[in-house]
Amino acid sequence: MSGRVVVITGGTRGIGLGLARELSARGCRVVVCGRSAHAVDTAVLTLQAAGADASGAVADVGDRAAVQALWDHAIARYGRVDIWINNAGVSAPRRPLPEVDADVAESVVRTNVLGVMHGCAVAQAGLGTQTGGGWIWNMEGFGSTGQKQPGMTTYGATKRAVTYLTESLVKELKGSPVKVGFLSPGIVATDLLVDDYEGRPEEFERVRKIFNILGDRVETVTPWLADRVLAADKHGVRVAWLTTPKAFARFATAGFRKRDIFVPTLAESA
Repeated sequence: MSGRVVVITGGTRGIGLGLARELSARGCRVVVCGRSAHAVDTAVLTLQAAGADASGAVADVGDRAAVQALWDHAIARYGRVDIWINNAGVSAPRRPLPEVDADVAESVVRTNVLGVMHGCAVAQAGLGTQTGGGWIWNMEGFGSTGQKQPGMTTYGATKRAVTYLTESLVKELKGSPVKVGFLSPGIVATDLLVDDYEGRPEEFERVRKIFNILGDRVETVTPWLADRVLAADKHGVRVAWLTTPKAFARFATAGFRKRDIFVPTLAESA
């Protein structure tokens, strides 16, 4: 387990950075990417300050050549890649589809769908040439298992596509040295979630109660995810934090638990 090399797209903040922190704490060497040099440098310095063997590169995951350059960076730095996590994702404002600007919709599809496709293609090609192969993990989200909600059409459609893509790769790669898995973190208090309600504080307050019942903070979810990513040995496995039984249990005990998962996120964004 110790010393495995992990590449995390979108690893400069939120769940991606949390995974990088937890995996490095478990002995992994990590490579993160983001869209700006400042974000990448800040994330790498943060990880290194905590004792991580970390590196990073600027990459737009919607560009296949940039994703290939990220792979090449990891190989040049560490000699191999053992785990590739397609985590990079963006959301759209919670609006009816006609109210979502075309450039916003295209950006969401480019990052959430094409970005995962490019990551899978590059990682599959590279991992397949290595002794022992390796793992590809794709990050699920709202819509992945068919959930539907007004205002979530753009984002949900992309996550449904990611699940189909992952299921297809599980079929295609059966028997190969490259394994594929699903990562489902549930509802996590990140800026991605809060930004969905930018300019609509009343609507955010209406849904905040539900989020506080079902959701969690990055530092709660990512250690659990990291442990299971490193322990996984079955091709096609789904690692899901918020299961249906857990959701029912949370609603049943909500009256006895007072929690606000957004306090750190809101304080940091102030």
